[in-house]
Amino acid sequence: MTQNLKPEINKKRVALHTLGCRLNFSETGSIAKGFQERGYEIVDFGEPADVSFINTCTVTDGADSTCRNLIRKAHRASPEGKVVVAGCYAQMDSERISKMTGVDLVLGTSEKYKVFDYLEEDQDQVVHIDKSVTFYGAATSEAEGHTRAFLKIQDGCNYVCSFCIIPQARGRSRALPIKEAIENAKKLLSEGFKEIVLTGVNIGEYEANTGERLSDLVYQLLDLKELKRLRLGSVEPNTLSDELLDTFASSPKFLEHFHIPLQSGDDTILKEMRRKYTVDQYRSLIEKVVSRFPDAGIGADVICGFPGETEEQFKNTYNLLKELPITHFHVFPYSSRKNTTAARMENHIQHGVKKDRVRTLKMFGEAKLRMFAEDQVGSSTEVLFERRNEFGMWEGYTRNYVRVAVASDADLKNHIHHVYLRDFNTSDFKDDLLIGEILN
Repeated sequence: MTQNLKPEINKKRVALHTLGCRLNFSETGSIAKGFQERGYEIVDFGEPADVSFINTCTVTDGADSTCRNLIRKAHRASPEGKVVVAGCYAQMDSERISKMTGVDLVLGTSEKYKVFDYLEEDQDQVVHIDKSVTFYGAATSEAEGHTRAFLKIQDGCNYVCSFCIIPQARGRSRALPIKEAIENAKKLLSEGFKEIVLTGVNIGEYEANTGERLSDLVYQLLDLKELKRLRLGSVEPNTLSDELLDTFASSPKFLEHFHIPLQSGDDTILKEMRRKYTVDQYRSLIEKVVSRFPDAGIGADVICGFPGETEEQFKNTYNLLKELPITHFHVFPYSSRKNTTAARMENHIQHGVKKDRVRTLKMFGEAKLRMFAEDQVGSSTEVLFERRNEFGMWEGYTRNYVRVAVASDADLKNHIHHVYLRDFNTSDFKDDLLIGEILN
C-alpha cells in the first residue's frame, strides 16, 4: 500500500564564499547564522542557490580577480538566484562590480550586515556603500561547519602603511569592550566550540580604542571553564608587549602559535612602507617569543617587490627569515593599490622579478616548515581534529599549528586528543604532514 506523503516545503538555499583573512571568516560566520535563522539551507558555493553571498578581500589585485571569477561562477550556477557581493572589494570598487552580469547587491564593509533587509526589498540592483565606522561584532557559527571559532574583537586601522588599502576599506580602528567580547565567547562555547581565535585588522590597538587592556581580555577568556584552546590572530610587532606575552604564558590554554607580520627584512624598505619597527626590533621580539615559547610556530607576512626593492634588499629579507625561527611564510607580490602612497612611487618592480622572488621565498618557507614538522617526530602533543581527508584519515592541528593526520574509525571532529607524532609523510599525500597515533 502506497502512502501519500505531504511534500516538504523546500527551504531557500544560500551559498557563501569568503576571501581573505580570519576577520572575514568571522563576519561570514555571523551572516551565515543569520541566513540559517531565517530558514535558509546552507549549500556549497557553486551549487544552485537562491542567494550566493561573496565576502570579498581587496588586499591584492589577485584577490580582486578571484572575486570577479566567483561572481561569474555563482551566476552560472544559479542564473535566477541573487548574487550578493560584499566587503572590502565591494567597498573600494562598487562601480566595476555593479556592472558585472548577475550581480544583484553590492554591499560595503558595514552594509553587509544589513543584507537581509536589502534582500527583502527585491529591487533590480542595489549598491550600498556606507562610510561610517560602526562596529559590528562577528564570530564563526556552527552553520558553516568550522571547528575553530574566529571571534572578532577589533576592526579598522589607524596606521598609514604606504602599501595598504585596508584603512580605506574598513575605516578607523574601533573595538569591542571586554564585557561584550566575553559574552560572545560564551555563546561560541555554548555552541560546542573548544578553540577560539581572536581576530581583527589590528588587534594590538585594542586598548587604544576601548581603554581596556588586551591582556585583561585574554586573561578573562583563559579563565572560561569551557574554553580549551585560545589563539591570537595576526598582531603587529610593535603592539606585542611583554605584558601580553606574560599573560599568554600564564595558561596552558594559550597555544604556541603566533602570526607576526614582517613585510620586509630591510630597514630602508620598512621605512618606505611606514612600518612601526626596525629589523633589530623585530628580531628582538621573535627572540622574546621563543624564550617564552620554545616550541612556538611563528608565521610572518612578507611582501616581495615593493617599489624600489633591490636584489640586495630582497636578500636581506631572505637572510633574516633564514636567521629567525619563522615557521610559516605568507608571501605576497607587491600589488599596487589605488590611492596609496606606494602606488605613486617610482621604480616599480617588473612582474617577472616579483614572481621569482615570491617563488624563492615560498620554496624556502616550505623547506623551513618541513624541518619544523620533522623535528617534532617522536614527541606527543594535543591535536584538535577538524575533518576526514580524501584518504580517510582524520586531520587537525597541533598546538603550534602543524597539520597532523591519524587513522581512526571514530568520528573525531571537534575532539581534542593527545597524539604521538610517529612519522613525517612526504609521499602518500598531496601536502606534507605529520602522521600520528592517538594515545589513551
